[in-house]
Amino acid sequence: MNAACTHLPTNRLHLVAPQAGQAPAVVDYLRRNRAHLAPWDPPLAPDHSEPLRVAQQLADAADAFTTGRAWRWWLTLAGQPARVIGSVHLSAPVRGAFQGCNLGYAIDAGHQGQGLMHEALQAAIDEAFSPRINLHRIQAAVRPENTRSLAVMQRQGFAPIGLARHYLFISGAWRDHLLFERLNPQFMAPADW
Repeated sequence: MNAACTHLPTNRLHLVAPQAGQAPAVVDYLRRNRAHLAPWDPPLAPDHSEPLRVAQQLADAADAFTTGRAWRWWLTLAGQPARVIGSVHLSAPVRGAFQGCNLGYAIDAGHQGQGLMHEALQAAIDEAFSPRINLHRIQAAVRPENTRSLAVMQRQGFAPIGLARHYLFISGAWRDHLLFERLNPQFMAPADW
């Protein structure tokens, strides 16, 4: 396995791994989208979008990216590299017999419905299934009332697994989630298997 790509360009986007210089753009994105993302996010710390905390989170995320403990890419439009409009996150990778991870994603309220998340996810999934990361499966959890996200799952070819009752604590209550999976048909067994 090689290190994951820190920069994934698409037709309209750049997916960029965490780095210290992104703090102002990430702070702006988080503050701009606080209300938009609130119905879907777990409880956040009061200083969640404060510059010092964001800078520390970016440093932690950069370390996780480098060591293969998680991969997050921040999304920018190709012509606006200083403005973050979303993120894709591959978290909690498990190797061994599982070879999978969880998928999370979010996009700016003003950029919904343009196919940008589809484009971003395709790049991230291609990277996750490449020899550099070489995962066998990606799993995602979506609240049943999140119709936009359900459409993204369908368009990306994720297959339903089932309903996870009381899966995550969001917006003051335990929320059910539909679970989805996408498998890597080109998975390469590690040399030591």
